[in-house]
Amino acid sequence: MNESYIQELFAERIGGREYGKSTAIYKFEKIKRAKKAARQAKPDLALIDMGVGEPDEMAFPEVVQSLQEAAALPENRGYADNGGDAFKHAAVRYMAEVCGVQGLDPETEVLHSIGSKTALNMLPACFVNPGDYVLMTVPGYPVLGTHAKYYGGKVHNLPLKEENNFLPDLKNIPAEVLERAKVLVINYPNNPTGASATAEFYAEVVAFAKQHKLIVVQDAAYAALIFEGKPLSILSVPGAKDVAVELHSLSKGFNMTGWRIGFVAGNPLIVKAYGDMKDNSDSGQFLAIQEAGKTALENPWITEKIAEKYSRRMDWLVSALNDAGFNARKPKGSFFLYVAAPKAAERNGEVTEFESGEAFSQWLITEELISTVPWDDVGNYVRFSVTFAAEGPEKEKAIISEIQRRLSQYAFTFAETAAV
Repeated sequence: MNESYIQELFAERIGGREYGKSTAIYKFEKIKRAKKAARQAKPDLALIDMGVGEPDEMAFPEVVQSLQEAAALPENRGYADNGGDAFKHAAVRYMAEVCGVQGLDPETEVLHSIGSKTALNMLPACFVNPGDYVLMTVPGYPVLGTHAKYYGGKVHNLPLKEENNFLPDLKNIPAEVLERAKVLVINYPNNPTGASATAEFYAEVVAFAKQHKLIVVQDAAYAALIFEGKPLSILSVPGAKDVAVELHSLSKGFNMTGWRIGFVAGNPLIVKAYGDMKDNSDSGQFLAIQEAGKTALENPWITEKIAEKYSRRMDWLVSALNDAGFNARKPKGSFFLYVAAPKAAERNGEVTEFESGEAFSQWLITEELISTVPWDDVGNYVRFSVTFAAEGPEKEKAIISEIQRRLSQYAFTFAETAAV
């Protein structure tokens, strides 16, 4: 069959005439296929999914009821556009009461998003011209960088290393990159490392951005999921609002992943540009969902309860992995545990070697039906997520005990830097 002329029409940003011809398999597709094959090969062994990274429970009843009531109101039936004043005011109160950020203007410094992902893909359109750089931490969520490339921009990766507490080194960026850089993207608490930022680091970021005339995009999707103290916002640092916006999401902290609601807060000029781009990209999130988001933000105890659950699970998982020889350390927030992958596993004299985190992750699914996500961008690591499905502490503990039992069958070998 002759190739369709449509093949010649694809934009270069998604591969041009070669679009769709690649045989490469995305790592999450590999995980999906491996899970399916493992279930078929070992139907009597339950799959333990530690890789999804999506809340395992429904949104709280108060939030669901708020949606139901708001959806029945005729005034909520139309386009939201960039409106939804009640949600914006709730976001301002939330930032003040929970994150310690005072004085945000709900009219000019806060705007809702249909989830953080949409904000991340719109912001490059506001700033990136061909040849401009965005600075992205890696490993990490690539969406803003991907869209920057769509506009002809370039991405300079800042590796997150364990020896630097998974914070980027801002002092060794090449001068020629800084000359063309416009945007610095950070994400704390971090996916996938689970690392948290400090006020000192945020102050360094703000000073760095002002020195090099950058804007800062802090992806705060996991900001409220912390295990001690209060959430730390970059906007609480003096001068941050001069250069930064922070992206908040209700997906993780309020079990509202599929609801697609969040907000952008900070520098009014950046928020305005995002709003103008948004006006030309979507018609806003359903006002009833914004009302439910308002209800969630007015009840931060919801997030505190969710974080307690993840903290409890994290304690048990860290202990189980360390008993198996891993070097796991409980993060200060998020629901991710990022650990160095072993070099080999031995059982009954049979040794299996792993050349990468992906190789170990695939083996772990195939042999023991434990699903993780590999990250080989900066060293060989795997990410466990404590969002596995379980109702109550007893069932949670049972799952962790089962993980411990399965891993105890092996003697794992690690690189010297990763050994306990």
